[in-house]
Amino acid sequence: MSTKEKAQLLQPTLPYEMYVNQEVFDTERKEIFSKNWIFVGHTSQVKKVGDFFTFEVGGESILITHANDGKLRAFYNICPHRGTKVEQSEKGNKKILQCIYHGWTFKLDGHVNRAPNFKNIDLGEYNCLKSIQLEVHRSMIFVNLNRKAPSFSNEYTELLSELNRYPFLDSLQLVRENRRLIKANWKAVVDNFLECDHCPVAHPSFSKTFDLSNYSIVPCDKFSYQCSIVKDQDDSLTVRFYWIWPNMMLSVYPGSGNMTTTQLIPIDANQTMAVYRYFFMNEQLTEEEEDMIKFVDQVREEDFDLVELLQSGLHSKAFENGIYSPTENAMQHFHEMVLEALK
Repeated sequence: MSTKEKAQLLQPTLPYEMYVNQEVFDTERKEIFSKNWIFVGHTSQVKKVGDFFTFEVGGESILITHANDGKLRAFYNICPHRGTKVEQSEKGNKKILQCIYHGWTFKLDGHVNRAPNFKNIDLGEYNCLKSIQLEVHRSMIFVNLNRKAPSFSNEYTELLSELNRYPFLDSLQLVRENRRLIKANWKAVVDNFLECDHCPVAHPSFSKTFDLSNYSIVPCDKFSYQCSIVKDQDDSLTVRFYWIWPNMMLSVYPGSGNMTTTQLIPIDANQTMAVYRYFFMNEQLTEEEEDMIKFVDQVREEDFDLVELLQSGLHSKAFENGIYSPTENAMQHFHEMVLEALK
């Protein structure tokens, strides 16, 4: 094969400029994070009436509440009076929500409870916190800032069918949460998750545990998954790592019912907040489950250094882009979705 023929086989990745340019980042917030379904939390975080939590989506603070009628709702966490953030806490339980600027209060269904200095005045559209689309699937809460977006069920039919292999998902509860500021672009973190070419070098314990010779990477509609089996064990002891468009990772490990999730909150072109959550059947963890958390944390710590080192290199003028290896098909699938969303 000639040099020219070999070069034609090499396919370029996304331009490195897309990982460091703030204008690109701002466009992604608008075209990706403000128009797609984003995982924000789990029903176990809002079990009781009055429970709430806040989260950031597309640069917006959002508020999830468990209202008196038993329904979960999502709102922009912004007072309709003058635009002040209403709830300052990350989570809690309240009968009434209050804006500390002018004292407006809100019921858990978002409607105004009291608006000082507006007695007997019809507030019209300002009579409620602005609502956001919310859907719950397998106890996972998703929101979409685009009011005209198709339902999650229609957009992620194949994913929901795939998750049926885990009947225990609806019985899980949040047991532990960690957060980490990663000095890297959100896409660089996703890229790292979507390939295991680096595993033999960067993850010695992972490579000793799972059979990398039988490691599969499968792109699907709006998600992809990687799977393997535990070395020298029954083939039923499988692990699956899911990436769900655009910024969610979900993993299910062998053993008792479990799930770990990663939510990537883009901060700017060079920083990402990663929220790691661990879900099990019971709050009291077994020794095996504690060992699993330690194992997962170790692999993540190994990835942090890699991704931050990568981000520093993406600023270089040495190359305009990278190239895909033959096994980086899930990463290529992700990049194609990014480009399509930014058209």
